[in-house]
Amino acid sequence: MKFVNLHTHFYTKSDSILEIVNQYPNEFSDKIPSYSIGIHPWHIDDNSINEDLKIIKSKLSLKECIALGECGLDKRIDKIYTTQIDVFESQLDLLHEFPKPVILHCVASFDEVISCKKNSGLTSPFIIHGFSKNSQVAKQLLNQDFHLSFGKYLLRNPELREVFQQIPNEKIFLETDTIAESLEEVYTFAAKCKNISIEEMKEIVWNNYQTVFK
Repeated sequence: MKFVNLHTHFYTKSDSILEIVNQYPNEFSDKIPSYSIGIHPWHIDDNSINEDLKIIKSKLSLKECIALGECGLDKRIDKIYTTQIDVFESQLDLLHEFPKPVILHCVASFDEVISCKKNSGLTSPFIIHGFSKNSQVAKQLLNQDFHLSFGKYLLRNPELREVFQQIPNEKIFLETDTIAESLEEVYTFAAKCKNISIEEMKEIVWNNYQTVFK
């Protein structure tokens, strides 16, 4: 059974890890066996949105592309928020033809992301990557059938450990994103928080991967 890295920007080629590597339409490698692709709200370019969407659509048709993302909304950046919503919803529209999970970047926008999910009419799984908020936000998302992926903030923020303990096992993913720590260190710490073995933690996330990514 492999480790699953829900979201990373670095392809390590490790035989022991199933890595979902984040890719962008304008920075793409076809040598990566499992990846997600999307327009990150930080990288929205009005001059290339239509071309980026065409590229994303073409990649979603491939078996190597196992998720849309990371995409989403961010109120703390200098990008017009209505444009962010338009670009996010345009990406979600592609999943009506190519149903796949969504890996989400969400900053101060949980209500809006929930609204976009409802409005999309999609049944695709939605996963918040790098979750860092309190139990109230977690409960709000879980009630709307989101999954939550933990990594950097779980290691760095002691208050998040109690939140993680309360998340149902079937809603958990783990990731490294861009941190220096290894995925095994993330799993070891997560297992300690749940008071289980690292092998049990691996089984939980592996089973979730099998369910969500089919």
